[in-house]
Amino acid sequence: MTRKFKVAFFAGVLMISMLPVSAPAAEQPKQAPPAPIPAQILEAKKVFVSNGGGDEPVADDPQFSGDSDRAYNQFYAAMKTWGKYELVNAPGDADLWFEIRFSMPPAARDVFKGDSMGSAAFDPQLRLVIRDPKTNAILWGFTEHTAWALLKGNRDKNFDLCMARIVADVQRLAQQSADASRK
Repeated sequence: MTRKFKVAFFAGVLMISMLPVSAPAAEQPKQAPPAPIPAQILEAKKVFVSNGGGDEPVADDPQFSGDSDRAYNQFYAAMKTWGKYELVNAPGDADLWFEIRFSMPPAARDVFKGDSMGSAAFDPQLRLVIRDPKTNAILWGFTEHTAWALLKGNRDKNFDLCMARIVADVQRLAQQSADASRK
C-alpha cells in the first residue's frame, strides 16, 4: 500500500468512527410505571405535625431569622391554612404524621490553592418525612434545598420560598392520592 492510500484509509476509518451510532429502531429507555402511593396517604383525613428540630451552626450569629422552631411554625401554619387535613395534637389520633426538620449541613466547597472559591459554607434544607403513626414507618419524604445568600434578609426570603416548595410537594402528593383513589 502506498503512503497516500494508508493515510486516506485511516482518515476514513477515523471519520466513520466519529459518526454517531444510532441504536436499532431508535430504542428509548423504558420508563417504569409509577409505584403505588401508600394506602395511608390515600385515605388520610387527620394529620399530626411534629417538629423534627432545626440546626443553627453558629448559635451566637444565626444565619436565618427566627428560632429553631421557625420551620415547624411555618409548616404548621401552612397546613392549617390549606385545610386539606384536620390537624390533631397527638400522633395516636392521626392518620399521618408529618415531621418537618430544618438542617444546615456543611456544603462542599471548591478550593483552589488552599483558598475557597467563594461558595456557600452551608447547604440549608428542609426535610419533610411522612410517617405512619401506628408503625412509625416512613411512607414518603421530601427534601428541598434553600438557596444561600450573603444578606440575612435574602436568606430569609429563600427560606420562605423553600417552605413554599415543601408545602407544594405535599399538595402535589395529596392530589396524586386523590387522583389514584378515583381510579
